Order: sequence, then structure tokens, then C-alpha cells
Amino acid sequence: MLQIAVARPFRGAVGLLKNRRVLLAALVIAVLLTIALWPRPMEVDLTTVTKGPLLVTIDEEGETRVRQRFEVTSPVAGEVLRINLEPGDPVTGGKTVLATVRPSAPTPLDARSRAEAQAAVQAAEATLGRAQAERDRAATVLARSKQQLERASNLIEGGAISRDEFDARETDARTAEEALRAADFVVTQAQRDVDVARARLVQSSGNSLGTGDIPLLAPVDGVILRRLRQSQTVVPAGEPLLEVGDANGLEIVADLLSSDAVRINTGDRVLIEQWGGGKTLGGRVRRVEPSGFMKVSALGVEEQRVNVIIDFEDPELASRALGDGYRVEVRVVIWQEDNVLKVPTGTLFRRGDQWALFVVEDGRARLRTIEIGQRNGAEAQVLDGLREREQIVLYPPDTLADGGRVAQRAV
Repeated sequence: MLQIAVARPFRGAVGLLKNRRVLLAALVIAVLLTIALWPRPMEVDLTTVTKGPLLVTIDEEGETRVRQRFEVTSPVAGEVLRINLEPGDPVTGGKTVLATVRPSAPTPLDARSRAEAQAAVQAAEATLGRAQAERDRAATVLARSKQQLERASNLIEGGAISRDEFDARETDARTAEEALRAADFVVTQAQRDVDVARARLVQSSGNSLGTGDIPLLAPVDGVILRRLRQSQTVVPAGEPLLEVGDANGLEIVADLLSSDAVRINTGDRVLIEQWGGGKTLGGRVRRVEPSGFMKVSALGVEEQRVNVIIDFEDPELASRALGDGYRVEVRVVIWQEDNVLKVPTGTLFRRGDQWALFVVEDGRARLRTIEIGQRNGAEAQVLDGLREREQIVLYPPDTLADGGRVAQRAV
């Protein structure tokens, strides 16, 4: 009987084939797990090192005020008639009647009181003399400032001086002009004080002035700033009735921390913002007051403050847009360069006693210490350690380490 032998697979080959499939499946799983578990780049915000202008400023809130304001008081004890003028009404110096006082019956003076009244007249006359001398000095300074400005105008045309020097001469001339104007106001006020002192002496002497109404004339051209009394009433001598000032002569007073005030100099440029208009106004520091004062902050912290007085570069524009007691924000420029290597301050952090940041190289964050110079709240000047257009990490997270892989965060 014929028998046919059927070939069967070798058992070892079958086992080898199964092992290969298992190994292949294990390899695929391992690759998938590796891909799934492989650390992904940390998403961060990136920026670049740039060159450009940098301003270092001291920022603070300020308040406008009329530079020359006068308090109109009753020269004698008596009855003040109703005051009909309103705040904002224009007045003319020496012509507009602000108020009328009806003196009380004169009271005879004893020898001591008469001597005091006569001394008050003499003191007022001496003050008037000093004010007139100061006005003459201010006129001399103004004439000299105008000569220097005219000379600077000729020099700048030939390129002999810089624009900053010319601006300084122009500011000096404007300041001298305002100083003369202020001196005129002081002379006017001093003359009024002399008249008041004489009126008190004459009234107390029992002369005819004691029974007649006394009109109080405006000391200067300007407007009514405040009306302190309106109704008809009896007032003592020296009672404040009105405040008058020239609304065109505005200035800004800002109280700065004394540690900031020592970094400010007369003539420093000022940026005036948040005043209600769309553009930034210009100003210059006129004076840093020599005496400080204690002020309690909103958090209850005692702070030593110093008043800094600022003039507007365009007084006419300021007078049209602002008034007395308006809030503004001032930025006093204490350092400025037009082309510096700079980085955002959000990239910086302290490492020991040095400044450091992360520089992106080949997709990895590399820790680097750098040297910085001037800085403000937004940007810092780089003196050493970086090159322009290098990519750096903005607001690096605490988990970012040197050599870690990073990628730009999706917007």
C-alpha cells in the first residue's frame, strides 16, 4: 500500500516566528511609550535683545496750582456787604471792586496800640521797598537772559552749541520772565499791605475814614479762585474774604520721596501725563524745595517727602486746558539715551549678587549672568553679556532649569 508523507513545519521555526512577532510588538510598544513619555519642550514667552531709546524717570502724582495767589482780607473790623462775584469771574487789578467793608465805629488807641499800628505801617513800607528792589533785580536778570538767548540763537544756526544748550537758554529766559511777573505781583501785594496798615491807623485815629465804606480792589489782573465769604456779615480785621490769582500762571507741585528728590536737579525734563488730554505735556523742574515734611501714605506708613515745583513748557496751552488744583501725573527724566542695548525687566532675576536671564540656544534655555546699567520699571540697559537680536525668555517660570528645552508659547 502506497503511503504519502506530509511535511510538517519544524517546531523550532514556528517558535522563532512567534518570538519575532512578540519582539516586534514589544518594540512598537516601547517606541510608542518613549514618544508618549518623552519630555516635551516647556512653552515660554520669548523676546529679543534690542537697541533703542531708554528713559529713566521718577514717577509721582502732582497737582496744579496758581503760582501767584492773593488772599483778600478785611482791612478793618466791620460789616462786609454781600459779595456777588463768583469763582472764575475775571478781575482787573486796581479797578474791580471785590468787596465793600463798612467799618465799625472807631476805637481810640492807647499809646501802646498806636505805636504798634505805626510800626506796622513802617514794616509794610519796608517790605514794599524790598519788593521793589527785588523787582528791579528780576528785570535786570530778564534783560541778561534775553541777551544770552539772542546770542544762543546765532550760535545754534552755525552749529556752535547743541540743541540742549539752546533749550536751556530758552528756559532761563522764560523763567526770568515769570520771575519778573511774580515780582510785580509781590510789589502790588506789598503796596496793598501798606494801604491796609495805613487804613487801620487812620480809622483808629477817628478820622473820616472810620465812617465811610471801604472798597476792596483787586490786587492783580486775574480771576476769582475762591469765595470764602458771600453773605453780608460782621467780620474782624484780617478776616479772609476771597482768593484771587492769575490763572495763566500755573505750576505743578509734586511731593516726592526724599530719596528720589536727591536725584532730581533744576532744569530736568518732565513728562506730564494723565491730565485729561490725549497728548503728553512738557515741563521743567524749577525748584526742589530745601525742606521736607512727614506724610502718612495710604498704607499708614510714615514717609519723608519733598515738594518739587515744575513749570509748564507751554504755559498758554496748560492754562487753556487746566485750572487750579487739577490732578496730573509727572515723570521726571533723570537719565536718557537714544541708542542703548536693552532687555525687558521681566527677563531678569537675581542669582546671588548678579543679574541673570535665560538665553535660548538651539532650542534650549541657557543660564547667563549679565551686567546691567540704568533701568526703569519696564526696561534695563545691558552693559555686558548679551548681543543684539539674541532670543531670551520673558518671565521665566521657577521650574525652568539651565539646559531645559523650550519653545515659543502659542498665542
